[in-house]
Formats: sequence, structure tokens, C-alpha cells
Amino acid sequence: MQEVYERVFVTNDMSCIRGNGDVAVVHACKSPCHQGRVGYRGKLPSDHPNYLVLEDEYDLFLNIIDPPVPLFKPPLFSHFMDYAIKHWSAGRKLIIHCNQGESRAPSLAMLFLAKGASVIDNTSFDSARLMFEELYPRYNPGKGIETYFSKNWSVLGSDF
Repeated sequence: MQEVYERVFVTNDMSCIRGNGDVAVVHACKSPCHQGRVGYRGKLPSDHPNYLVLEDEYDLFLNIIDPPVPLFKPPLFSHFMDYAIKHWSAGRKLIIHCNQGESRAPSLAMLFLAKGASVIDNTSFDSARLMFEELYPRYNPGKGIETYFSKNWSVLGSDF
């Protein structure tokens, strides 16, 4: 687990914990977290009320994978940003994890630091990435999330 900024941590699923009054956790992995919490195996019907996200008081479970071709849905990122801003502003630690701690979790942390906390440059994905890599050298985005963020950076977080 690495603190990339004051009270913002990025990690892998070995550090998966449940949130509490001091810590809010973003579980950025379909398997095992989203599947386990929502209670399904395989695929979830896209009309299920928790298809993209399930939010408990201190935990946000995201149905997010990182395929080579981006399949992301914008509401997932909006919900993440709302959750992250709410808990970080309330003084909680924000732990963001994915399976390996290299792509999805750090990409979300970078998005939050650029567009939510405004502590790294948000002019472009490339400029945010350069600054974020100084904070988290292990950043290794998958092709899908890298492509999605690069093409959609200007609109990601635009409703905040």
C-alpha cells in the first residue's frame, strides 16, 4: 500500500479491507470484490441496479475490468468521483485498490488528484500522468484504461 498524496492510498487486492469511520475504500475490481458483494458469478445483467457500482457507507464496489478495448461507462467514473470527494473532504483516508495495483486503482487515484483534489495538473491525461508517475512510479495502465482516459480526459470529472 502506498500513500500517493495526503490520505490517498493505492494498493492491490492483498490490502483489501472494509471501510470504516476513518477509512473509505474503493474496490476497483469486478472479481472478487464487486461479484462477492453483489452476489453473482460470471456476468451481471446490465439492467441490474448494481451493475456498475454498489455503495455501502464506507465502501464503493466497482464493476470494472481493464480490457484492451475500452468498455467503460462514464457513470462509473462520476460515481467514483462523488464518493471520493465526499469521503476525502470528510477527512477520511481513501484507499483505492484493484487486483494488481498497477492500472485501475492508480488511474482512479490520478483522476481524483487531478480533477477532485486539484493537486496535479488536469490539463490533459499526459500532463496528469507525468505528475502522477512521480507520486506512483508503479503506474502501468492497461491499454483499455489508457486509451479511454486519453480520449475522454477533458470530459472526465467535468460535472464536479
